[in-house]
Amino acid sequence: MPYRVDLRNASDDSLDRLVELGAIDAERVDDGGIAALMPDSIAPEHVASALGIDGFAVSPATARDAGSVWILSPRPIRIGRIRIVPASIDAEPDALRLIDAEAFGTGLHPTTALCLEALDEAVSIARPDAVLDVGTGSGVLALAALTLGVPRAVGVDIDDEALRVAAENARINAMSERLELGRGGPDTVSGTWPLVLANVLAAPLIEMAPTLVRRVGHHGQLVLSGIPTSVEQNVDEAYRRLGMQRVRTTSRAGWVALVMRASW
Repeated sequence: MPYRVDLRNASDDSLDRLVELGAIDAERVDDGGIAALMPDSIAPEHVASALGIDGFAVSPATARDAGSVWILSPRPIRIGRIRIVPASIDAEPDALRLIDAEAFGTGLHPTTALCLEALDEAVSIARPDAVLDVGTGSGVLALAALTLGVPRAVGVDIDDEALRVAAENARINAMSERLELGRGGPDTVSGTWPLVLANVLAAPLIEMAPTLVRRVGHHGQLVLSGIPTSVEQNVDEAYRRLGMQRVRTTSRAGWVALVMRASW
């Protein structure tokens, strides 16, 4: 597990050396020092020796996106027309603000970025009147859809903490009345949607395929992410057997997103 180091009154050379050693993240802090996240394969003693210093503060690192992303602190990012910023900083009116929480969906993980790109493109071509977000996590995809002008979104998740975080993110973005949240999977809601998003693991995607496909409306689109490249074909086949047609595939850092359309 990565760990955090904090150096006081550190030089720019120290920052360069930390990066050379394999720092996962590094930045200047307000007191003139440097903070960095180091992989556990690099012992603190090795860091001290490489920097030529006696010691520094070492503390546990904090993971985001349910333990899959390691950063020192949240930072603004832009994906297409969607700008995501930490809730703690001032932002332009059309930015999506997210609290710092462990729930998956900061926008930093490749699977979320792939979904946001697909969402942005789908909405720009034909804005749906509603979106279903399965495995909503922080609510980032549903809230991004609302930010892009989709009137209504429904987000479901099996994790109570994720639903709490999603509700808080909806509140601080003044979207609580447009986002409906529920506990469970696609079997806990009824009806169909013109656009369905599901950024979860590949195995659940395959398992829930029959139910998830029933949530897709006439000629509706389905965006599937959380798929390692090694099992892309398995997920694709599970949905094509149910009448979904592949529209396009995008990939990033070993992950794949499938955009599919209903044949009915």
